[in-house]
Amino acid sequence: MVSAVQTDPRAVAATVTDPELPMLTLADLGVLRDVRTTDDGTVVVEITPTYSGCPAMGVMRADLLHALHAAGFRDVEVRTVLSPAWTTDWISEAGRGALAAAGIAPPGRAPVRSPGPIPLQLGPARRTAACPQCGSPDTVEQSEFSGTACKALRRCRACGEPFEHVKEI
Repeated sequence: MVSAVQTDPRAVAATVTDPELPMLTLADLGVLRDVRTTDDGTVVVEITPTYSGCPAMGVMRADLLHALHAAGFRDVEVRTVLSPAWTTDWISEAGRGALAAAGIAPPGRAPVRSPGPIPLQLGPARRTAACPQCGSPDTVEQSEFSGTACKALRRCRACGEPFEHVKEI
């Protein structure tokens, strides 16, 4: 077993991958918010869900605990932080590249909302995504949801290939 003294807990936590997007680490996805060691030696990890009720949070928590315990950290606490809410803007450039390399269109910039009440929109969200296979912007949404709630299924009109798109949040 590796000595906790020789290992940086943040470096260990940063290697844990997302269970739904395994080409991304939790750090690249932007859900890994903070890793610190308290005075008594407890490693405290803070993560933020990509959306309320994200079913992957339990697996993320378990994977973080396993990785840190395997690295020699005995006392580990994983906390969920809800504010500020996660946004797709927190996905790193490396993460966006990994999504594209896996054939998943990375999200564009998240919509900017003014403070205060969120206006009601009666209609589908207007999203666009370039095809990760051929780069064409001529794509159409086939389904609002794909393998996970945070991805939509699209099809490229130029090359005909279907692909997933991480929706902007």
